[in-house]
Amino acid sequence: MASSAELETLEAFILRLAEAAAGVALPLFRSVELGEVSKPGHSSGFDPVTEADKGAERAIRALIEAEYPDHGIIGEEYGTVRTEADYVWVLDPIDGTRAFISGLPLWTTLIGLRHKGRPIMGVIAQPFLKEIFLGSPLGSRLITHSGSTPLRVRACAALDQAVLATTDPHLYSGDEEPAFTALRKASKLMRYGCDAYAFAMVAQGTMDGALETGLKAWDIDAIIPVIENAGGVVTDWAGAPVGPYGGQVMAAGSRAVLEAAIEHLSPASKPAEVH
Repeated sequence: MASSAELETLEAFILRLAEAAAGVALPLFRSVELGEVSKPGHSSGFDPVTEADKGAERAIRALIEAEYPDHGIIGEEYGTVRTEADYVWVLDPIDGTRAFISGLPLWTTLIGLRHKGRPIMGVIAQPFLKEIFLGSPLGSRLITHSGSTPLRVRACAALDQAVLATTDPHLYSGDEEPAFTALRKASKLMRYGCDAYAFAMVAQGTMDGALETGLKAWDIDAIIPVIENAGGVVTDWAGAPVGPYGGQVMAAGSRAVLEAAIEHLSPASKPAEVH
């Protein structure tokens, strides 16, 4: 593990990366010059990518190449380089592109850092709201223009008292559909449409859990350190650590909520797709 001084240097750098991405994305948010297209051959028929996605990732990658040319990169838009390196950056320049093109300030920039294959640092950045949720072994905190505030999950003793979130209930099919429905019915409240921002709310203690399926590495790597260093837990649907390829994910502020959720989700657990 890196020393405290090294972690502080990396934290400062990851904030620079978030700032660079915001410099590209914000001028295009709610803009008629967005340049939206759909990725060819996507099974849903509509998987939007914009110049904000592409330009923000280019900006992040350029800084990494300039400052840490020996580090690896895994990015949603421009692929992988040096993935065998000890340090690997995992990038989703615009998580929640559908929210972005709809003018909703729930999209985020996700930047994660792996050390020897394990996520150790991440940011969930929402530049329109001027919020950066940062997590590392030095702790999790919310950074705004007003300063830095520690993040801490809230205690929730039972699933029937839990506020949960997922992006879209229609993402669940096959065995996943009844598993998700059972979890929704067992919880106090299920919210939709927040993408990665819901995971930030788990770390902040305003929600008790968030779940997704079919995630890629760039969808989850940045999130894990933010929630875990705020006192929460992140696993796959079998209750095991999330693998390097993403897949099915359940995050919770309390172990009690996680274990109760896994009881509903585990019958539909399946390995993540290698990509």
